[in-house]
Amino acid sequence: MNEEATNKTQPLLIPEQKAKILFWLLILAAFLFVCGIMLPMITISKFIIVESSFSVISGVMELLHNGQIILSIVVAGFSILLPIMKIGVLFRLLSQREMMDTAKIKRYLHLMHEYGRWAMLDVMVVAVLIVTVKLGAVASVQVHYGLYVFGAAVVLIMFITKQVVHLTN
Repeated sequence: MNEEATNKTQPLLIPEQKAKILFWLLILAAFLFVCGIMLPMITISKFIIVESSFSVISGVMELLHNGQIILSIVVAGFSILLPIMKIGVLFRLLSQREMMDTAKIKRYLHLMHEYGRWAMLDVMVVAVLIVTVKLGAVASVQVHYGLYVFGAAVVLIMFITKQVVHLTN
């Protein structure tokens, strides 16, 4: 029997103590993520008279309201839906004691780890930079605690993903 065939049938097990720690960190990350997408991230002030605060969710809704359907889908997909799916997969992996299809799970974890980092933080940072640069002469932009909460959730999810990938190799 070759090594690859043995690797597919051998159950994969994350050490229980590490799984518990990562599970509780993931609960914290999920809480921070939910708060981060709902809390105000930036406030844009135009000519000292008009002021608008935006969270991820209100920003997506504002894009939809202004007819920017494709941009709202991209932002919602990368900043809300993909992270929720990633959190769900991580919860499943950390709460399940044995994982049978090792090769498939390793491939999925690798893809999630490599491409998942494009979700959330990178898209939001680029969006905030674009808004800041475009409105610099016309308006002032204030960054709020929602951006920091969202960023903390992203970094924590990336850390947990890396640990799960490392433990399953």
